[in-house]
Amino acid sequence: MEILAQYGPILIAIAIVFGFFMTWGIGANDVANAMGTSVGSNAITVKQAIVIAAIFEFAGAFLAGSHVTKTIRKGIINPDSISSQPEILVFGMLAALLAAAIWLLVASWKGWPVSTTHAIVGAIVGFGIAGIGMEAVQWAKIGAIVASWIVSPLVGGVLAYLLMISIRTLILNRKRPFEMAKRWAPMYVFMVGFIVALVTVFKGLKHLNIDLSIAQSFVVAIAAGALVSLISWLLIRKIEIDANADQDFHYASVEKVFTPMMLFTASAMAFAHGSNDVANGIGPLAAVVSIIQSGGELAQKATIPVWILLLGGGGIVLGLTTMGYRVMQTIGSQITPLTPTKGFCATLAAAATIVIASRTGLPVSTTQIAVGGVIGVGMARGIAAIDLRVVGGIFVSWLITLPVGGILAALIFFALKAIFV
Repeated sequence: MEILAQYGPILIAIAIVFGFFMTWGIGANDVANAMGTSVGSNAITVKQAIVIAAIFEFAGAFLAGSHVTKTIRKGIINPDSISSQPEILVFGMLAALLAAAIWLLVASWKGWPVSTTHAIVGAIVGFGIAGIGMEAVQWAKIGAIVASWIVSPLVGGVLAYLLMISIRTLILNRKRPFEMAKRWAPMYVFMVGFIVALVTVFKGLKHLNIDLSIAQSFVVAIAAGALVSLISWLLIRKIEIDANADQDFHYASVEKVFTPMMLFTASAMAFAHGSNDVANGIGPLAAVVSIIQSGGELAQKATIPVWILLLGGGGIVLGLTTMGYRVMQTIGSQITPLTPTKGFCATLAAAATIVIASRTGLPVSTTQIAVGGVIGVGMARGIAAIDLRVVGGIFVSWLITLPVGGILAALIFFALKAIFV
């Protein structure tokens, strides 16, 4: 208690710096997962991706980012045994933030698309074991999170596969695929607006004092879906068939229809990513701030201040702007060749999976979901369309991330303890 009273402002300042560093790493690395399919399919440029992501990553973090934060902050370790030493948990959260941020900096510099969720969860577990003991780790919760790392890419992959099959059935395998694409495209875009809006407003805006009923949530979601569908129809109706391009690639004109649609899925994916992964940076920060401001109380249910959500959104935007280009190409071009139709399916499936997970409070890995979506559209053409060597390398990077985060956090925890105690 005395340590928090003496060094409280300094520790909060350190937490803000570390938290911003961590959210910067999220933006720098996970932007590949949010925008890689859109860039890889040549639907948008890197500069356009940065602008879209800057707007919608921030919106997702600010509007829908608080639910997952509760899981990261209080669900991974049990601090009851150190209730008389709250500074231990403060040091641990600081160590977790810095450890995960350092690893994300290294990975981003190398161009490795690692999981920020793996990094922060591994770091918190590492601190929990080193600073409290094995019994402090909520292994049941860890088991559920690990299970989500398996289930979420499967869900994303299956959804992407089904969407790709539906496009083949309704559009590509028809006699007039271009006309069919213009007919069905607004319905696919409606799904984008409906899913993202529904999951966001369905008990997702309480921190903004907006609590809608189920019926009201569906009305808002339908209205949002109809609005983006109308906008997409206005964009698509101006597209004309390109007979010359169709001679080289039979579905060239169809792909032209899906190119503007990628603007909507890219926006949805960025929003979904911001809503889920901002928790990785601001969860431990929120824990430090609530502990110090409450005088060492560990059990209180602290609400997430708006300024912390703003800090998280700002860090993500800065990270993706400064270093996101280094990892953006990996998922977008190296796993399987992407076209706008394939990119649309992969991104919509991933966005749907992520926003649903963010509302249930489970910190799934955006990386794994995005990879699952890309693999799913590749599987629609057969396993030969997938570069298994690239996929294997990505899996290895995920396995490395968890222990590296834990080891770094343990070392930093002992260093902080030595400095302040």
